[in-house]
Amino acid sequence: MALVALGGLGVVTARDPLRQTIMVSLFGLLLGLLYLTLQAPDVALSALVVGAVALPLMILLALAKVKGQGE
Repeated sequence: MALVALGGLGVVTARDPLRQTIMVSLFGLLLGLLYLTLQAPDVALSALVVGAVALPLMILLALAKVKGQGE
């Protein structure tokens, strides 16, 4: 549980959007592992898919689009 708290703190303190996206992905992975250790495999799978894959992918696509419009 302490790792999840540290992961959340890492997301909040990251300044660079790309680094923040990586931290969000790591935070989603840590949440999935926490749910797995708490014997909730269905919630763990959902957390892994959304928190470690889908959300960071959407953030990266949005960052790429914003960067492309700036040129």
